[in-house]
Parts: sequence; C-alpha cells; structure tokens
Amino acid sequence: MKKLVILGGGYGGQAIVGDLLDKLPSDVTMTLIDRMPFQGLKTEYYALAAGTSSDLELRVQFPKDPRLQLAFGEVVGIDMDNKLVQLEGQDPISYDWLVIGLGCTDRYHGIEGAEQYSTSIQTFSSARRTYQLLNDVKPYGQVSIIGGGLSGVEVAAELRESRPDLNIRIIDRGPSVMSAFPGKLQQFVAEWFREHEVEMRGNVSLYKLEGGILYDQNSPETILTDVTVWTAGIQPVKLVQDMNLPKDKQGRLVVNEYHQLPDYNDVFIVGDCASVPFSPSGQVAGAQGKQIAEVLQAIWHNRTPKLGKIVLKGTLGSLGKKSGFGLMGNTPMMGRIPRMIKSGVLWKSKRHFG
Repeated sequence: MKKLVILGGGYGGQAIVGDLLDKLPSDVTMTLIDRMPFQGLKTEYYALAAGTSSDLELRVQFPKDPRLQLAFGEVVGIDMDNKLVQLEGQDPISYDWLVIGLGCTDRYHGIEGAEQYSTSIQTFSSARRTYQLLNDVKPYGQVSIIGGGLSGVEVAAELRESRPDLNIRIIDRGPSVMSAFPGKLQQFVAEWFREHEVEMRGNVSLYKLEGGILYDQNSPETILTDVTVWTAGIQPVKLVQDMNLPKDKQGRLVVNEYHQLPDYNDVFIVGDCASVPFSPSGQVAGAQGKQIAEVLQAIWHNRTPKLGKIVLKGTLGSLGKKSGFGLMGNTPMMGRIPRMIKSGVLWKSKRHFG
C-alpha cells in the first residue's frame, strides 16, 4: 500500500481530505496528523479570545471514515530523503506523498520582549490563554492590541462587546487601522471605533516590551498596559523556518505550479507555509487544498493535471456581532450585510467540514 500523509488539519488539509475521501485508489491510504483531535476554525479565534464564542463552538470534528487514519501529536521533523515524518515521542511515519499544512506563528520583527510579554491568537491553545488573560483584567484596565490589520480590528471590536468596562487601544506602525484596505473602509472602521470608544494610536514604532510597559521609538513616553495582544504579522511555523529550502521574503516555501517543492515533487505545501501570490488566509488554503487533491488524482491515474487560476471571492471582517465590512473584488461593503454574510460563511464551513 502507498501512503498519503497530511500534516495539519486546517482549511487546506481538510479540503484535501474532503475531496479525496471518495476517490482514493484501492492501493492508497490517507493519514491526517494534527496536534488536536479536531479542527479549530482559526478565522474565528478572535471571538474565542474575546469571550464571545465558546471553545466548543469553534471546533469541527475530523471526518470519521475507514479510509482516513487519524494520528495526533507534535511534528518535530521531516526527513524528505527517507520520506519520514517524525512525531514527538512516537515512531516515525513513512509516506509516499506528503502535504505540509502546519500553519503559522507570530512574527515579532525583532522587537525585544515582544514574544515574552504579549499574548497570541495564532493557535487554539494560545487563543484560550489570551481569553483567560483578558477575562482576568480588572474593570477599567487597559488592553493594548498590536497591529491594526484585520485580526487586530476583529479582536478589538469583539472585546469591546465582551468587556464594555475595559480601556482598549489599537497600536499600529501605520497612520491608521486597516491601512491595506480602501480609504472608505478605513474610515468606516475608524468611525465605529470612535463611536465605541476604542483608542486608535498610529505611527507607533515599538522597539521593546516589558511587563506592562511598551516602548515607542517615536516618543520618550512609555505606554502602560495590563495585557498586550499581538496581531502584528505572521510567519510559517518554526519547523518550516528551519528547512534549508528556497523561500520567499516572508519565509514561505517556494512551490511550483502544482504546489510541490521543486526538489521534492512528492511533497506539497498548502496554506501559510506556501509562497503564493495572495495574503495568507483560510480561503487561499482551501483553494490550494482542492488543487492539490486534483494533482494527486492526476498522479494516481497517470495524467497531466490541469489547474485553473485561483480566484478569491473577497475579504470579510466583523465589528462585533452586528456590524462588519467586506471587499468583494473592488467593491467595499459596510454594515450589517457583510456581517451576515460572514456568519453564513462560518455556518457553511462548520457543516461542510464537519
């Protein structure tokens, strides 16, 4: 029997499993390896951290099917020459084809103390820890969110609904929140924050974090905080960072048109670890996963894969449970409708994967 092994049960891994379960050749087995016994809906971790969604709400069980083997553990190494995956405290697992979809971790940009003195929402467990820290902040305490992009905005808005007593600020190197989005969306989000008394502090260049203190290169005054949430950039997990293989400027592995490593065509890269011309997102990972499933079927049936261009449907963000924003192509959307669409996408994801 030949073995397909998928590392990571996120959006990319789940898409591959879903597309291949009914199409596996009789001489191929499929194994999914993850550290958790369920998929966490990462696009909603901001709500878990803020306390507006429960742990259980954001879990999706992996498929139960005799054609799918599940293995749980921490991946600590990959030997591509001998085709082995090494798990912490377990025997190595061999493969004939491997998919690496292990996701990302925070990028701290070399800022002293950033990893030690901030909290994260990049994993299920880190979002849980962040919830505990935020929940324990005393009334009228100060929460600082580093990074005014999509993740930072959603954490701030959701936390405002969860804890109206807290002082909340968003800190960003740029002049405004959502700087990568059109001006109209930036203005809408900024106005929502002003109405809900969320402080926006731009043009801050942090160089050091300590317990309860943030240091800005542009000001002699220190910034005091009770909890600091980091949403200021991502990078592939350390396992990928340590691989001596071609990478792009973001540290993502360079892949060919079939999402394979050029030097190891039996290894596919999906999601945040892959160098693709899109910002990392669950939508991109899912689209890649579907194409990887097509390539594997082509390999198994001795035909040349024909892949179309990945086209994204747009971006959606929430401002609490009743408002949101989106970008469909070049068309901005603001208010209740994009929030309802985002809720519908979440509902569909939970039932599709589950």
